[in-house]
Amino acid sequence: MDDPTPYQRLARRLDSLPNGFPPAEDGSELRLLAYLFTPGEAALAAELSPKMETPAAIAARLGGDAGSLRGQLKEMARKGLIAAGRGEGGMGYGLMPFVVGIYEMQNSRIDAELAQRFEDYFQAGFRKALAVQPPFHRVVPVQESVEAELAVAPYESALGILSRASAWAVNDCICRKQTALIGRPCPHPVEVCLVMSATPGAFHDRAGTRELTLDEARNVLRQAADAGLVHSVANTQEGQWYICNCCTCSCGILRGMAEGGMASVIARSGFVCRVDATSCDGCGLCAERCPFGAITVEGAARVEEIRCAGCGVCAVACPNHALALSRRPEAEIDKPVRDEREWLGARADWREKNPLP
Repeated sequence: MDDPTPYQRLARRLDSLPNGFPPAEDGSELRLLAYLFTPGEAALAAELSPKMETPAAIAARLGGDAGSLRGQLKEMARKGLIAAGRGEGGMGYGLMPFVVGIYEMQNSRIDAELAQRFEDYFQAGFRKALAVQPPFHRVVPVQESVEAELAVAPYESALGILSRASAWAVNDCICRKQTALIGRPCPHPVEVCLVMSATPGAFHDRAGTRELTLDEARNVLRQAADAGLVHSVANTQEGQWYICNCCTCSCGILRGMAEGGMASVIARSGFVCRVDATSCDGCGLCAERCPFGAITVEGAARVEEIRCAGCGVCAVACPNHALALSRRPEAEIDKPVRDEREWLGARADWREKNPLP
C-alpha cells in the first residue's frame, strides 16, 4: 500500500479528535485541506498535539531546528491553521479541530474557491460529524423572551454569558460569507458573530475583529434577535468565548437540521415556548419566525414542545407579547457538561461506542 499523503495523514489526525473530520467517499475533505495547507504545513500539523507545545519541545520530538520550526509554526498560526497560546515553558502551538477551529479562523481568507470546496465537503462528509453527541452547540435565549419571574443561570442566557466576560468583539459570520460566495446569499445580517475573553483589552487592534464595549455587544445581540437569529454557544457551562447567531439557510450546524433532517444537531435550552391564547390574535408571525418548525396557527398559535428548542425567537417577535419561555420539567432538561474538557471526553466516549459510517 502506498504511503499516505500529508493531506491524508492530517485528515486522519483531525478525525481522531472528538470534534471529528469524517472522510468523504469523493475525497472532498482532502481537496479542502489542500487549499488551506501546503504539503509541508499539512505534514507538520499532522504531528502536532492538541496540547500547546513550545517549538523547542516539538523539535525535540520530531527532529529539526527549533528556530526554523518556530517561524513555520508562527506563520501557520497567523493563517489560522493551528492554535497558538501560552503553554508550559512559554509560547506554544497545537493542533486545532476543523470545527470549531480551523474553518472559523478562515474569515479573512475565504474566497469563492474555498467556499465551494467547503460546500463539497459539507455535503459529502462533514454532516456525519453533526450526528455525534453531545452536539457542538447549545441554544441560549435572550433574557427578554423568558418569563420575568424565572431564575436563569448565567450560562443559560445570552446576556448572562456576555456579562461574565471582560472583553468583547464582533466578526463577520463565515457561514453567511460562504453561502454568498457559492451563489446562495442569506438575507440575515453578516457582522453578528460575537467573541469574548476574560482578559480586558484582548481584542484591541486584532485583525478581522471589531472591538466592542459590553453595551455595544448587547446591542449586536439584540439586533440579531430582532433579525430572527438563534443564539448558540459552546455546549458547556463554563469557558464560553463566542456567541453564534445562527440561521437555517447558512449556519453549518442548523443546515444539518434543515437540509438533512437531523433533529439533534444542536442542544436545546432548558426552556420551552408557551402561548397565552387569550392574548394571541393568530397573526402567524411566530410560525414564520420559528426556525425549528415548532409552531402552527389554528386560531391561536400552538407549540409542538418536542420540536421547540427554547430559543425565544418567536417571543421576541410577538407584537402582543403572547409568547414567553417557561422552564421545562427537570427530567426534560439536558444540563450541559461543566467545561470543554468534559465535553471532549463525552464526545470521544460516544464516538468509541458509535463509529461513524
